[in-house]
Amino acid sequence: MMTSAQTAADRARSVLATVMDPEVPVLSVCDLGIVREVTGDASGLSVVVTPTYSGCPATEVISESIRAALASAGFDQVSIEMRFSPAWTTDWISEEALAKLKDYGIAPPMRLDAAEAQPLRFQPRNVSCPRCSSSQTERLSAFGSTACKSLYRCKSCREPFEHFKPI
Repeated sequence: MMTSAQTAADRARSVLATVMDPEVPVLSVCDLGIVREVTGDASGLSVVVTPTYSGCPATEVISESIRAALASAGFDQVSIEMRFSPAWTTDWISEEALAKLKDYGIAPPMRLDAAEAQPLRFQPRNVSCPRCSSSQTERLSAFGSTACKSLYRCKSCREPFEHFKPI
């Protein structure tokens, strides 16, 4: 039997699954893995969030969006804690979210456990085009529209695309 605290936390997680990331609007904060904990009791709800990096400019917007969505769902007492340790990693992005990134036109990051088999590189190898799946790509810029993405071009279909950098 579930307690009311479990029910509140589960309901809150469902709400948070609808809060979209402002920089990649096809991914929710849960898809990205930045929502680390959700707990609730009679006194309110507590949400632990780990930003993608400590200087992420969207951190404040994400907190406000989380608070607004939970308030709309009837959660009046909400505490949001920013937790920076352990540091967020792209391995926390869900498998479904990796597919959503590709469908949106952003090359998803390589899983870090797969990257560990390769020597350390400043530019990842084998970044496949999210449109035609060709591995014949070239990096145009180390930074895309946000610091967590880089800009590439496919040599096969000639389309530019962003790559979500593995962290």
